[in-house]
Amino acid sequence: MKTKLLLAGWIFAAILISIQSCKDDEEDESPEFVASSKDFADFRSWTEVAVNQGPSPSLGEAHHGNDETVTRTIYVKNNQARNADGKFPVGTLIVKETKDGDGNTIETTAMVKRGKNFNPDNNDWEWFMLNVDGSGAIADRGAGLMGGMCGMCHTQVKSKDFVFSK
Repeated sequence: MKTKLLLAGWIFAAILISIQSCKDDEEDESPEFVASSKDFADFRSWTEVAVNQGPSPSLGEAHHGNDETVTRTIYVKNNQARNADGKFPVGTLIVKETKDGDGNTIETTAMVKRGKNFNPDNNDWEWFMLNVDGSGAIADRGAGLMGGMCGMCHTQVKSKDFVFSK
């Protein structure tokens, strides 16, 4: 009798472990997108969703060229739109190219919806600094890029899934 109870206990424990393992596998199947430089290579051919000229109070000193001469162009790959829940899907790529009054690129920043609980405080967005040569090469990246400044600023538009321009 004692052996049967012990065996039943082991079987029950194995079933519970198996069920939890299946749940973990389902969670692990959620999509994740890890961007590389090649994903940004042709960003100037993407859909332009905004062109802003002059200083922006929301930028403060976080970005270069926040004065009356600057132009900031926002590009979204495949003109990605929000889902029904108001959030952008995993894999969304957004680039902001800042040019001075002479048309020289002085800063290129980007954000990518990475998913997989990468950056839960900022709805899984990853922030990027790209080379200013227009190649799309990644110069720096991360959830805490610039000491967390990207995420802190974009929190202002948390209700718009952390996106200012679209």
